[in-house]
Amino acid sequence: MNRNVSRGEATRSQLIAVATRMFAANGYEGTSIEAVLQEAGVSRGALYHHFGSKEALFEAVVEDLEAKLGEQTAAAAEGVEGPVALLRAGFLAWIRLAGDPVVRQILLIDALSVLGWERWRALDERPLGLIKVVLQMVADEGGLRPDLVDPFAHVLLASGNELALLVALSEDPEAAMRSGAEAVDELLRRLLG
Repeated sequence: MNRNVSRGEATRSQLIAVATRMFAANGYEGTSIEAVLQEAGVSRGALYHHFGSKEALFEAVVEDLEAKLGEQTAAAAEGVEGPVALLRAGFLAWIRLAGDPVVRQILLIDALSVLGWERWRALDERPLGLIKVVLQMVADEGGLRPDLVDPFAHVLLASGNELALLVALSEDPEAAMRSGAEAVDELLRRLLG
């Protein structure tokens, strides 16, 4: 039984890895289930055992990518002291990650149209929650009115996502990242002192 579970988990992970590469390279519309099956070397039944549709496979890819980005963003904030510095580190990590072609295609170009606005927005709940926690720290230190924690969290999340899109869609991502970093610094300075 445990061998079957391990084999199933390995197949699922393999499908997600292959689909991630293919969705990143060809986009959602340009990636067929047949191509994923061929590249992964698994049967249609194995794929549909784990994922009921191409959209379900894409959603699993998005969730996997989001988890990895969360880990990378958290790692960027390690050793950072103070809530405003934490926000800055998190936003700069997100802007830097937006320049990655995999993140660009899957999360910033295809995810909204494939998953729909509600599901796409639900993916932002974790980062939104983290921003609220950090802003509550700012409020506890007297740097923000407590009643503004929630609306400021939404403003900062939207700003970060727009900067990520700016980087992802730029013809010069490096320049967009530099100006995005400057904008983050200026925004946080003006909003939170």
